[in-house]
Amino acid sequence: MATFLLEIGTEELPADFVRLAQPQLEAIVARDLREARLACDSIRTGGTPRRLAVTVTGLPREQEDLVEDRKGPPAQQAFHDGQATQAAIGFARRCGCSPDQLEIRETDKGPFVFARTTEAGRPTAEVLAGCIPGWIRSLQGRRFMRWGAGDGRFSRPLRWLVALLDEAVVPVALSDLDPPLASDRLSRGHRLHAGAVTIPSAAGYAAALEAADVQVDREARGAAIRTALEAAATAAGAELDLPEALFDELVDLVESPRLIEGSIDAEYLALPPEVLSTVMRSHQRYVPLRLADAPADPLALEAGEALMPRFLCLSNGLAAAADTIRRGNERVLRARLADAAFFLAADRRQSSAERVEGLDRVTFAEGLGSLADRSQRLAWLADLLCRRLPVGDAAAVAARRAAPLCKHDLVSQMVGEFPELQGVMGAKYLLAEGESRAVALAVLEHYQPRGAGDALPGSEAGAVLALAERLELLLSIFARGERPSGSSDPYALRRAGNGLLQILWDREWSLDLVGLMAEATAHWQRLLPELEVQPLALAADLLDFLRQRLASLLEEEGSSPDLVQAVAGDGVSLERLLRDPADARARVELLRRLRSGGSLPVVQAVVQRASRLAEQADLAADLVSPEGVVDPDLFGSPSEAAVLTVLERLAVHAAATGTGRYEPLARLLGESGATLAAFFDGPDSVMVLCDEPEVRRNRLRLLAVLRNQAAVLADFSRLGG
Repeated sequence: MATFLLEIGTEELPADFVRLAQPQLEAIVARDLREARLACDSIRTGGTPRRLAVTVTGLPREQEDLVEDRKGPPAQQAFHDGQATQAAIGFARRCGCSPDQLEIRETDKGPFVFARTTEAGRPTAEVLAGCIPGWIRSLQGRRFMRWGAGDGRFSRPLRWLVALLDEAVVPVALSDLDPPLASDRLSRGHRLHAGAVTIPSAAGYAAALEAADVQVDREARGAAIRTALEAAATAAGAELDLPEALFDELVDLVESPRLIEGSIDAEYLALPPEVLSTVMRSHQRYVPLRLADAPADPLALEAGEALMPRFLCLSNGLAAAADTIRRGNERVLRARLADAAFFLAADRRQSSAERVEGLDRVTFAEGLGSLADRSQRLAWLADLLCRRLPVGDAAAVAARRAAPLCKHDLVSQMVGEFPELQGVMGAKYLLAEGESRAVALAVLEHYQPRGAGDALPGSEAGAVLALAERLELLLSIFARGERPSGSSDPYALRRAGNGLLQILWDREWSLDLVGLMAEATAHWQRLLPELEVQPLALAADLLDFLRQRLASLLEEEGSSPDLVQAVAGDGVSLERLLRDPADARARVELLRRLRSGGSLPVVQAVVQRASRLAEQADLAADLVSPEGVVDPDLFGSPSEAAVLTVLERLAVHAAATGTGRYEPLARLLGESGATLAAFFDGPDSVMVLCDEPEVRRNRLRLLAVLRNQAAVLADFSRLGG
């Protein structure tokens, strides 16, 4: 068995491409080897800023032979009196065999002739040589480029190519590059090491590069980096401020990671902690060190009680240069923090009220006025939400006060330089000027959640303001006639819709989005006459968009698509679904529990059997009580009376309000299985579609009421088996 190595050598690659290209390469190689009839023991990928690599172990020296049975003409056409006809001779010629090698086999359509063909397996090296160019061209990423006069595209220019099957070079030529590239066994080590690195064999690849200061195994490199960072933090009595996204980037920025510890001038600890963290993490790729057990205060004005005056960073340089690299990093950070201190001082010379006035000079979007106009719309929505939601008086006061102020930092110098700090700086400036913590916290939280997995607002006022922010964005951009399409969503409307629903669910707030949209779209028509807003059409578009977001979120939470369709599918009215989005989520969660507990199939069988016949009933879908609808005097069997008793018990819960009705409704539906089975199949069963019109109508109504009661929980026709 053989080991194969492919190394694609490049100029410095973007860190995210190194990470994302490796699983792509593994999947492509696995697929093509499988299709080429080349079994293997393992496929491992690796990568650094200057290379992508794949190693395949346990490869045979040649493909398996391909044996195929090819079907030819019917036997009676192929042979006549035991002699091959022209049909048989021609078929045999095409299959590369003689007519006497043909076999007659029985099939569903009678006897046919078959030919067994064998294609000899090719040498593995020959197969690999044909696959490698396609593997390289199949990799996908952002901002691919061409270079020189070549037509080949890649994330960065390709500079060398190693392809080995054990000790032998697999010959590959990429002639569409400039200059053209041919495979050999010469790799390159650390960028500060001169000269090529000879790879003696595919199995010796990692060791050869390690000797040249390159750790090519991404997983091992990441483990070493994490161990070093955690050890340094423990030694300092601190905690790492290391988001997973930053860690992933650090792993793919270095080939030979060396930990460097630097210091921060004490004067800069007077800056807010988020300023230091943002400068270090987002701009310099440093790892801040948090004080162990430091109180978590999102409104802290100074970093001294949250961060240590030290940082960690990873160097890709040589060990001898560690002190020089440390001093250089400290110097760069010092300059960055000096800029931040300047911006902070400049911002504090201006009041937040003055910045609010400055919003009038910044355009929000064409047709939607300035940021000041947006702030006013946001304030109107915050007031509307305070009236429609069960918000405490103190929270309502804070939300109304924060709404017109929440965008003031967008014209601050600090946010102009560090956009990641919008909301954060606005909150801290307000707190420093004497605003209450509740108002400042609402301003900070109104951007939450910023994306998938982000924290949700922790205060009532912050949640109200965050809802208003998302509603204003949706209303305004939809009023312009813009909608997300495919992968295009420049205003992040999908994220806004998701955030709106997630906040409602997190706070367990019931909000009538149908009524709210009706009132808000009418107000938008008055505010934006030049956009010629049609309130009814705008509300319908927004509600349909939120239905899509609700269904998508429920599936992301782990609900099966059929459960989601049963509660939030196109067959469910927007009125029912969005009068209270929290209600829809509660029903899906109940269905999930019933399915996992094994009781959903029982309920499903009861409802679906009744619903199929109920389609013929003359009963409105919203009638959930049998009273005045079903006539007991027309009963001809005890089983009908038993079903009526079930319906009367179910009606109590079906006609109730609130999410507490669904559990007993589902339980009673499940318990009614035996009763309905007796109605259809027991000794006292009835013929629903009998000849007497009044009796038939009465029995169909029994089943229609049951269907309607079940529909309070879900559309059971959408459920799979």
